[in-house]
Amino acid sequence: MDGETLARVGYLAIILAALGGWVMVEFRQRMGQALRMALAWGLIFVGVMAGYGLWSDIRRDVMPIQEVAGDAAVEVPRAADGHYYLTLLINGTGVPFMVDTGASGMVLSARDAGRLGIDLAGLSFRGQATTANGVVRTARVTLPLVELGPFRNEGFGAFVTEGELDQSLLGMDYLGQFRMEFDGRKLILRQ
Repeated sequence: MDGETLARVGYLAIILAALGGWVMVEFRQRMGQALRMALAWGLIFVGVMAGYGLWSDIRRDVMPIQEVAGDAAVEVPRAADGHYYLTLLINGTGVPFMVDTGASGMVLSARDAGRLGIDLAGLSFRGQATTANGVVRTARVTLPLVELGPFRNEGFGAFVTEGELDQSLLGMDYLGQFRMEFDGRKLILRQ
C-alpha cells in the first residue's frame, strides 16, 4: 500500500472506532437493540449498493436507449408508453426525439433549438404545421451535422415550432433514408 491509501485506511479506522465507541456507550444496557439497528442499517446499505449496481439493467427497462448493432443498423427499443425514442447528435449535442412516422419533417421544440444555439428571436416563423393540438407556426433551419450511430447527415433541414412542444419529433424527412423494421419490441433502422 502506498502512503495515501494507508492514510485513508487509518482515517476510516479512526472514524469507525469513534462511531463504535459511541454505540457502545449509548447502547451499553441495550446491546440487542444496537445489533438490530446495525443489522437494519447494514441491510439498507447493501440494498442501496445493489440498486446502484443494477441501475444499468433497470435503466434499460425504465428508459430504453438505442443501440448500434454493428456498423449498419441502429436498434431502438419500444418504451413503456408504446413509442420509440432515440437521441440524435446535432453538432455534438444529444437531442432526444420521439419517432413520429406521421410527421413529414424533423421538428425541434423551442427548448431543444435553444440548447443547439439557435436564436429563436431571429427566426422567421412563416410556415405552418397541422398537429394533434392544432395549427402551429414553424421556421425552417439547417442543421450543420446530424448523427445517429454510424450515420451522418450534413446540412440537414429541420423545423423549429413556435407552439408548445414537449418533445422534438423525428419525421419521415429523416426516417425516409432508412429501411425500418419492426422486430417485436424494437425498431431497427438500416441504410
